[in-house]
Amino acid sequence: MTIREMLEGKLARFEELERAMSDPQVLSDSNRVAAAAREHGSLAKLVTRYRRFKQVIEEIAELKQMAESQDADEREMAEAELPDRKAERERLWDELLEMTMGGEDANRARCVMEIRAGTGGEEAALFARDLYEMYKRHAENRGWKTELLGLSPTELGGFKEVSMAMEGEGVFREMRYESGGHRVQRVPETEAKGRIHTSAATVAVLPEPEDVEINLKQDDYRKDIFHASGPGGQHVNKTASAIRLTHYETGIVVSMQDEKSQHKNLAKALRILKSRLFEHYQNQELEKRAQERKTLVGSGDRSQRIRTYNFPENRVTDHRINFTLYKLDQVIAGGLQPITDALVEYDREQLRGSMGGFE
Repeated sequence: MTIREMLEGKLARFEELERAMSDPQVLSDSNRVAAAAREHGSLAKLVTRYRRFKQVIEEIAELKQMAESQDADEREMAEAELPDRKAERERLWDELLEMTMGGEDANRARCVMEIRAGTGGEEAALFARDLYEMYKRHAENRGWKTELLGLSPTELGGFKEVSMAMEGEGVFREMRYESGGHRVQRVPETEAKGRIHTSAATVAVLPEPEDVEINLKQDDYRKDIFHASGPGGQHVNKTASAIRLTHYETGIVVSMQDEKSQHKNLAKALRILKSRLFEHYQNQELEKRAQERKTLVGSGDRSQRIRTYNFPENRVTDHRINFTLYKLDQVIAGGLQPITDALVEYDREQLRGSMGGFE
């Protein structure tokens, strides 16, 4: 999909939401109205710039015609105005690139992050916990909201897997770079001989869809209720409040047992299921994107990684752009922004130049 096709799709979606918010059927459902208004608001800035960009393109075409006019005054006026219009076109194009980096879902203000321990046993689980805490602090620095959705702890305090929701302007556009395999090199606390171990974890960042985008009915999935379990038999929930959802069509399974309330577990499980379904259906339409995500996330093996965290050298390296920073202590404490900025700038440079057929 070209940038032009994507922008046209965003414009069409914006206009569709405008119509939906005046539809009596939608207006009768407060949840649908809120979801539509939220998505409409997230697209407004992009659509406003795109509409102006298209208008400037038309004005430039008209001025070029005037510049070839037999009328000297028309030619003079056109030649005087063309530089300003072209400058505005370039400025708007840069702004549109900034807002569309990340593809179809660049402007989503909500996403779900899933972190899973990979190769490395308990040390990998501890690394997964460290990644979770790093992202949570980074979100706080950015002013984003976070919500823990699911957690599978280990006896030593690590996380076999953890999922959380993030919400805020630009959240998916930035956090999508974190999808992939992460490798850590350090001396575990349990290592008596001081040997460096290598472990891994995988991160997947999924755009969280609005309710109006995923029409999930109760008949679409099976709901199983069971007793929650905890590490080492502790913290066991005596009541049957844990939830497992199985989507019939896709086979996607989501389990949730963190809350004592069955209702809260169901609400969280539904959010994760909708996010996974949204990506699943997108991947069906865009097989290239599906292959890219599979390549990025990989299996959790040590050799499959997008980034390495080397604690003895206080070094973090992003292998996709060969970017190295000797400030791992700051990064792991939530100072992720320099890496994100480098990735964004790399993408921006790759996209800048061609105007996607608008010239």
